[in-house]
Amino acid sequence: MNEWPAGWFRNEKPRAAGRGAGMQPAGSSAEPTVGMPMGGPVRPAPPGGWPSQPPPYSPRRPGGGMGPDAWAPRRGGPARPLRTRRRGWGPRRVARVAGLVIAALLILTIGFYFYLDGKLTRKNMLVDYSGRPAAGAGQNWLITGSDSRQGLTRKQMRKLATGFDVSGQRSDTIMVLHIPAGGGRAVLVSIPRDSYVPIPGNGLNKINAAYSFGGPKLMAETVQNVTGLHIDHYMGIGFGGLVHVVDAVGGVHMCLHSAITDPAAGLHLKAGCQNLNGAEALGFVRTRHNFAQQDLQRVQDQRLFLRALLRKVTSPGTILNPFAAIPAANGAASTLTVDKSTHLYDLLQVALALRNPETGTVPIADAAYITPAGDAVKWDTPNAQALFNDLQNDQPVPKSLLGGSKLG
Repeated sequence: MNEWPAGWFRNEKPRAAGRGAGMQPAGSSAEPTVGMPMGGPVRPAPPGGWPSQPPPYSPRRPGGGMGPDAWAPRRGGPARPLRTRRRGWGPRRVARVAGLVIAALLILTIGFYFYLDGKLTRKNMLVDYSGRPAAGAGQNWLITGSDSRQGLTRKQMRKLATGFDVSGQRSDTIMVLHIPAGGGRAVLVSIPRDSYVPIPGNGLNKINAAYSFGGPKLMAETVQNVTGLHIDHYMGIGFGGLVHVVDAVGGVHMCLHSAITDPAAGLHLKAGCQNLNGAEALGFVRTRHNFAQQDLQRVQDQRLFLRALLRKVTSPGTILNPFAAIPAANGAASTLTVDKSTHLYDLLQVALALRNPETGTVPIADAAYITPAGDAVKWDTPNAQALFNDLQNDQPVPKSLLGGSKLG
C-alpha cells in the first residue's frame, strides 16, 4: 500500500479537507512538513514539493575536532578543512622535558661516581704506630709512582722498555702534597728516591728501599718519621695507569729545550713543543741519564709533567667530552692504589690542587753522599725540618726553601 497521496510526484494540489483548509496561503504546499523550522529561520519550500534540506556543511561547533563538524563552508570559494589546534612546545612543557633530562643526567652521574669509587684499589697502609706524628692542619698526601707492570702485556713492556720479571717493588717517584685548610696554593715537594734515611726495622738505606721491603705501608711510615708530617692520604699509580690516562685525554703538551734520547727508558723525543702520548710520557718521567743532576733533575720534570697532566684532565675540553673524560676516569680509577679512607671526591681535590701548586725538592746538602748502600742523597736537615714544620702547621713556606721546578 502506498501512504503518499496520489499524484504527489506531479505536484498536484490535494483537495482542501478538514478545518482550516481554506487558511493556507496562496501558492503554498499542503505538505505539513514544508516550511517547518529546521534549527533556523523558516525557509520557503523548494520547487517540486521536496522537503527543505540542511545546509551542505554544518557550522563549526566549539572546540573543533575531526568529526563531521570539522568541515565548514568558505565564503567565496570551496570548503576547506578547519585547522585543529596542535599541542605546541610551551614554556611549561619545555620546563618539564628539561627537568626530566637533568634528572636523568644526575642519576647517571651519581651512578658513574659510585662505579668509579668502587674500582679504586684500597689498602690499609696508613696505620697508627708508636711515635706517629700528630695530625696537623690541612691535608698531607703521599704520592708515589711505582714500577708496577700491572695491566701491561709483554708486548707493551717491550715497547715501553720497562723490562720483564722485575723482582720486588720500587718507587722512582715520591712526593708529598700539602693542601692548606684555608685555601691557597698547595705545596708539592719531591723526595729523591736515593735519600739516605732510617727505614723502620731495616736501618739506614735509600728511601725507595722501603717500598721494596714493605710496600706502601712501610714507605708511608718512613716518610712520616723523616718529615714529621702526619700523612692523611696515600695515592700510588703504576706504569700502566699513567700510560692509559695520558692516552685517554689525547696526550699531554710539553715544550722541551733539547732533544732527548734514552734507550733505557725507550725515549726518543725531538726538541720543541709537542704532544706526548702515553708511551712517550712514561719514558719522559723515567729518564735521567741525559741530565747532569740525574735524579734531581728527573724529579723536577716529574712535577712539571704531573701539573701539565692534571691541567689537561681537569680542563673543560676533557671534562665536557665524554669520549675523553670517561676513559680517563675509568683508567685512572682502575689503576690507582689508595688508603682505606680515600674516596673519589678526595682524588678530585688532589687533581684541582695539582693544577698550579708551589713546587720544590727537599733541601739537599750532598747529592753524592757515599754510603754502604752506594752513592745517596743527604738532606740539609735544618732546612728540611723547617720546610716540613711549616707544612705541618699549615704555614706559608719561604721561597728560599722551595727551589721551584725547571725543565731539564
